Amino acid sequence: MAQSNVYSLNVVGYYNLPLAANAKMMIANQLNTTNNTLGALIPIAPDSSVFYKYAGSFTTYSYDALTPGWLPDGNATLNPGEGGFIICPEATTLTFVGEVLQGSLVNTLPINTKVIRSSIVPQQGLISTDLKLPGEDSDVLYTYAAGYTAYSYDALTPGWLPSEPTIGVGQAFFYLKAPQSVSSQWIRNFTVQ
Repeated sequence: MAQSNVYSLNVVGYYNLPLAANAKMMIANQLNTTNNTLGALIPIAPDSSVFYKYAGSFTTYSYDALTPGWLPDGNATLNPGEGGFIICPEATTLTFVGEVLQGSLVNTLPINTKVIRSSIVPQQGLISTDLKLPGEDSDVLYTYAAGYTAYSYDALTPGWLPSEPTIGVGQAFFYLKAPQSVSSQWIRNFTVQ
């Protein structure tokens, strides 16, 4: 994932993600900090919480309250626009704090490769209409809420089927660019007004 033409007006924000006990949830970092690692972004979690980061396969990190910290380590990156799955054994709320990135923001969506992504900025909305993700024919987006929901982009419609998905603040999703796709970049020009 790359970011280009990013500038700062030092707009700092935060968002809260309430997590139910033992529920798997796809979460995302949408704010920039000086250290975008799992250990820095989620320094404290309920004991035995598990985070799964995906890069072709899942890498598992578990939180140990005795250490305290993420095992095997908390150095997994979670840059703005990246996400993963988390399961906490008890209800908790995660708070993300950092800078809202502005300018021409680029989130890479590799062609014919499944990735977990989110909007780079903390904003809720329809994936293409509001968040400006340019779907191409046969792209597939998967959200997760106690099971997967698939949405595919149809260039003839044009649009998402069965409907355009709404993505929440701090919500991640799987994205699979179709093999015949032309662009591997989700470019978002964003400023805080």
